[in-house]
Amino acid sequence: MRVALADDAALFREGLLLLLTTAGYEVVGCVADGDALVELLAAEPVDVAIVDIRMPPGAEGGLTTAARVRARHPHIGLLLLSHYAETLYLMRFLEIGTERIGYRLKERIAGVQVLTDTLARIDAGEIVIEPVLARRLVDRPAGPSGPLATLSPRESDVLRLMAEGRSNNGIAAALFLSAKSVEKNIASIFTKLDLPADSTAHHRRVLAVLRYLDARVSGD
Repeated sequence: MRVALADDAALFREGLLLLLTTAGYEVVGCVADGDALVELLAAEPVDVAIVDIRMPPGAEGGLTTAARVRARHPHIGLLLLSHYAETLYLMRFLEIGTERIGYRLKERIAGVQVLTDTLARIDAGEIVIEPVLARRLVDRPAGPSGPLATLSPRESDVLRLMAEGRSNNGIAAALFLSAKSVEKNIASIFTKLDLPADSTAHHRRVLAVLRYLDARVSGD
């Protein structure tokens, strides 16, 4: 996998570069700001660009840069990094796209296993959301009306774990359910949230999570 890295903190940038190369990734370039990343990607093909949210230009230039990259190179995966799990960052992140994109905390991505899993999932077309942020949103009570109010307690548990980025097997293990039971609950969630039947299973799963997160954020 070919990776580009943009972060204005030299120490973190060099540390992540070492981690990436040790894990076997081909790092085509390391830059310190968004403009330099856009120039790099115009010259070098990459699979995933890793972008610091709070880097030049501007206080949150990484978000602006990510939007520019997605508009010019929609095939490139994006991994946005931050020291902070911010709801506002999440909503702006979701406006950039819901496929081949991730939002993780820097402290979490510093481990090889989390880093490689995250990059692999983004490269495969998934959306990856920092679990601590998902938990912060989903642990708040649901409103008295709307599609989420129609979910059973078990379906709400399943959707909460989906929002944390867990696979069906991970959900089954966390809730002590069979894989078939998890599949039935997910199918019921799709129906109650009125998600389009002609979408792929992965796309419907993303839509369900986004609807869940959006309902929680709307309560702010």
